[in-house]
This record gives sequence, structure tokens and C-alpha cells, in this order.
Amino acid sequence: MSDGKLPKLSEIPAFTEYMAQGWDVPDRTPPVVPGAAEAAAGHRVRLAAALPGRVVVVAAGRAPVRSNDTAYDFRPDSDFYWLTGCAVENAVVVLGGGGDATLYMPAPAYPGEPGFFDDAAHGELWVGAAPTLADWSAALGLDVRPLTEFAGPPGGALCAGPGWEQPSQELGRVLAELRMIKDEWEIGQLRQAVDRTVEGFAAVLAEIPTAVKGPGERWLQGTFDRHARAYGNGPGYATIVGSGKHAPTLHWVRCDGPVLPDELLLLDMGVEVRSHYTADVTRTFPASGTFSPAQRQVHDLVERAHRAALEQVAPGRRFTDFHHTAMEVIARGLHDWGLLPVSVDEALSERGQHHRRYLVCGIGHHLGLDVHDCAGSSPEAYHGALMAPGMVLTVEPGLYFHAHDRTVPPELRGIGVRIEDDLLVTADGMVSLTAELPLDATGLEEWMSRATEGRR
Repeated sequence: MSDGKLPKLSEIPAFTEYMAQGWDVPDRTPPVVPGAAEAAAGHRVRLAAALPGRVVVVAAGRAPVRSNDTAYDFRPDSDFYWLTGCAVENAVVVLGGGGDATLYMPAPAYPGEPGFFDDAAHGELWVGAAPTLADWSAALGLDVRPLTEFAGPPGGALCAGPGWEQPSQELGRVLAELRMIKDEWEIGQLRQAVDRTVEGFAAVLAEIPTAVKGPGERWLQGTFDRHARAYGNGPGYATIVGSGKHAPTLHWVRCDGPVLPDELLLLDMGVEVRSHYTADVTRTFPASGTFSPAQRQVHDLVERAHRAALEQVAPGRRFTDFHHTAMEVIARGLHDWGLLPVSVDEALSERGQHHRRYLVCGIGHHLGLDVHDCAGSSPEAYHGALMAPGMVLTVEPGLYFHAHDRTVPPELRGIGVRIEDDLLVTADGMVSLTAELPLDATGLEEWMSRATEGRR
């Protein structure tokens, strides 16, 4: 009697023989972003110089499980991509002490192999046209071998990337600090990410009238995420769309509320382009198209803090200078409004910080392959360092008056404002990559008017 189970197709000789026949060769061009392989080669040279004679092993990682047997999209480890220009799941790169590099990756399964049709992870029938290892080698300028030949990290090797039981903190720190200074190719990728993000902001603004009528915050989140997916890999981080009382919540990624016509709308969004570099931009808009007096009052103070901080971004200045400058402007403004229980000097002192009730986060970070880039750096190399040409960073002061905060007058409760720009430190100052976006309230109103014309 049959047990009712279907036979495994790879165990049926006739089927296996039939499936091996009649296939043309598809286009197996490796999906390598132009310039990525050359940039990665330069990055490997920098790493070898920073760790002379050391063997380094970095893993690409694998897609995390969403539930049961479904997974999220794969996104390579940032250090791995920086060193290879390759985005292949479960790949590993080994850099020898002399600067040589070998990339190991899972071999695809092609017609004539059972895995072609029964390996959902590597079979070409399942995953689509898959480059050969030789194709990858030619595209990346690396020795590429099957993952089965990788015997594990050699003794004394420094390991980074996901999956290792003992990743090297030293290697993580060195890679993070090397990645602080972007080369010309990386800067070009970040410019693309910003440009696509600005376009995404315009697409979202055009949909505000529709969102107000019913679909709410998720309609706008979905609008940007669709744009990011169409013109890049997708959003570089969870898109933040906060209307009204949600705007003061720093990481409002649920986006499950309405878009209220008379309230502010905080949009924190960034496109990750094909090379995995991301933008990180925030603007705050009145959903009605016009700031109320109270809304403009808050926005104007944040704008003053933002402009003061921008003036502090230049080579040779401390990374913390723009933070302290913006905080002083914020503290003085809050004091003028009667919101501080102490003097400005006491609030700004280490024992005070009362103004931080309304701005608990820092107001800037490095930007690159990660939205909070270079996080593995030492404190001395990050917040304690001087800014240098090639650094790309954000400046993002804000004010966040929660609707349930009784220290805030009723007219300010539920108002959240953030302004965030992406900046490139140059030899003689800085360039705002997001300069196309207005900073002032009037400019934002005018931009909204153009974007939503005929939609209200």
C-alpha cells in the first residue's frame, strides 16, 4: 500500500535526465555596480596597510528568517561589501597577510545537476540566472572558489561579519575607522542616494492629500518605500512617517496612524541605492500646507539650531562641535520660552542638561553603507576626533514635545520637528548633499504647494 507521499523528483532517473536537456544558457552577468570592484580593491589595500601581515576573514551573512521557512531579503554585511563589491549570501572573503584575497561562495546548480530543480537556495530554476564562479571572478577581479573549499578561518585570523563565535573587536574597529573616509566612488554613490531620496520626498508630498482622506501614515510610508525599491534596493532604514502626536516619537516606524490635516508631519526617509549606500534625510511639513504660529515657532528654533550647527562642520573641527553649538541654541530658545527650570548655563552643564528632555538624542552621525555608519569605531576616533575631508555625516537637531508632557504649554504639545541634512566634509569646509531641499518654513510651504498642486 502506498504511504501517500510524493516521490522526490531527483530520485526519478527519467525526470532527472529530462530536466538536464533543452536549456539555452541565460544571461549570467554578475550584478556588480559599476566601479564597485575597483573601489573594493582600493579598500583592501587600505586594510592591508592598517593590519600588515594579518589574515582577515569577513563573512557576507545570510538573510534572517521572517517566519517559518520564509526569509527577509538578503543584504550583505557592510564590511564584506566594502571589501568585495559583492552581494552573495553565505559568501566569505579571506585576505592574506600579503594583501591577496580569495572569495568563497556557494556554487550555483545548473541543468544536469539535481540541485538545478530541487535546491531552492542555489538551483537556477528557483533563483534565476546565476553567474558562474568564473563570471564572478572576472567581474570582481578576485580569485573566486566554491564555498565547499573554505575550511574555516586559519589560526590567528581576525574575523568580522555575522556568524562567527568570536568576531574580532580589533578588526571591527579598524574597518569602521577606515570607512569613515569615503573615496570618490563612495561619495558618488551617496550623492545618488540623496538624489533618489529627494525625489522620494516629492513623491510623498504629492500623496499627502490622499493620506489625509483615509489611508494615513502607512500610505506615505508605502509611497516612499515603493519609490526606494524602484530606484534602489529599498529604504536604507525603516521609514519614519509621524503625524501629530507621533511626530515627537524619535523612531516612529509603526506608521499606523492617520495623517491629521492640521498637524505637523515628520518625514525621516532614505533610499539605499544598488551599491548599498544610503541617504538619511528629515524634513517636517504642515499637512495643511501652512504652518500654524505655534508650529512655525518650533520649526524656526530648530532651523536656527540647524544653521548654527552647519557652520561648525569643517575639517579640523571636533566632531562634537556642531552638537554642542546646536544644543546651546536650543537651550537658549527654550529658556526664552520659559520651559527651563534652570539657567541656560546650568542646563548646558554636565550636571544639568535639562533641555535634553525635549531632545534626548544626539544630533549627528557618520553616513555610508550603514545609516549609522562606522559605529564600531573607538570613541576617540568618532566623537573625540577631528572632522576630515571625505567624511560624510548628518546634522539633525530637533524638538520633541510629547502630547502627554505636562511641562509643555498646551499649544506646543504634540509638536515634533526635526531637520536633517547629509553633509560632505571637504578640504576647505563642507558641501550639503541635500541642499536642494528647503530649510525654512516658508520654503517648505512653497515646495509643498508645488508638489500637491491639483491634488487637494
